This record gives sequence, C-alpha cells and structure tokens, in this order.
Amino acid sequence: MAIGPVQLLVLGFKHPNFHGEIIEELERLKQSDTVRVIDALAVYKTADGELEAEHLSNLTKEEAVEIGSKIGALIGLGFEGEAGAAAGAMKGAELASEEGVAVFDDPQAWDVLAEIPNDSAAALLLIEHHWAVPLRDAIARAGGFRVADGFISPLDLVGIGLIAAEEAKELHDLETAGAKA
Repeated sequence: MAIGPVQLLVLGFKHPNFHGEIIEELERLKQSDTVRVIDALAVYKTADGELEAEHLSNLTKEEAVEIGSKIGALIGLGFEGEAGAAAGAMKGAELASEEGVAVFDDPQAWDVLAEIPNDSAAALLLIEHHWAVPLRDAIARAGGFRVADGFISPLDLVGIGLIAAEEAKELHDLETAGAKA
C-alpha cells in the first residue's frame, strides 16, 4: 500500500449539529479507496475556553501499523540515516499496533485550537488522498514537484467560466454559513 498525499483540514462549527453524516461520508470514501483518515480530532471549546477532545480514525489495525512504520522510518532516517530508519520503522509499527496512529495525541499542542472561539467546535482531519498516488508518482517520474496547493472558492470559479454566478453564490454560502452564524 503506497501512502498518498496527506492533507490537514481544520473545520470550524459554530453550532455543531452532528448526526454522523461526516463520519459516514469519510467511511464511504475509504470504502471506495479514495480517502483515508489517518487521524482526526474533534474538539469542543466550552464557553469558559476549556477544551474537550475525542480522537477518530478509520484505519484498520494493519493500516495503522503500516503508516506507523513509515512515520517511524522517516523520523529515524532524519536522525540516524538508514540504520535509524530501520529502527524507527520497527518502533513506529510497534507503537501503532499498540496505540494506533495518534498524530493529534496532545490537543493542547496544536496552535490552531487557540483560534477556535469559545462555545464552538472544530475538527482536525489528517487525510490521505489515496486516489492521488498514481498521479503523484507520474508527476515525480516526469521531474515535477508541488509548488503550492489550496482549495479554490466557488466565487473564483465564475471568472474562469467553470460555474454560473448563481451556483457559485449558493456554494459559497453553503461553505461559509457556519462562519457567519
């Protein structure tokens, strides 16, 4: 299993109204081999500013061990070269087998959480774009590399003729509704 490009999404919720739809959609994406959640953290900030957090992930134990070994190998490689990579891979796999992959193991350590307004919620999703593995590899074989990336606002798509202004406004309002409430 190749690891696809990994992205961190931070989503805010002023008045959370969770019914399981987000988790169901992430599971559907996993089943279609499109996206996997490496780690996720749901955070609620009370009116007093206290944080309550819950980890979520849809990795199987085998996937967690494999990702843990790769993360451990990268860390070991950076510290002690190839010997460190081998030792790091073993340690990463062992930890992931016991505890899963916990990138967000200390919610207080993530600076972005300070930006969450009191009496609201956020979700931090570390997702792997498994669909992009063949594309990424083809780009690398052609000598290409990532310069930048980001989501484009629906309003910006009007100017290049991809969608109509009315549709862009509806999508923009949908995407930003919680920020205005």
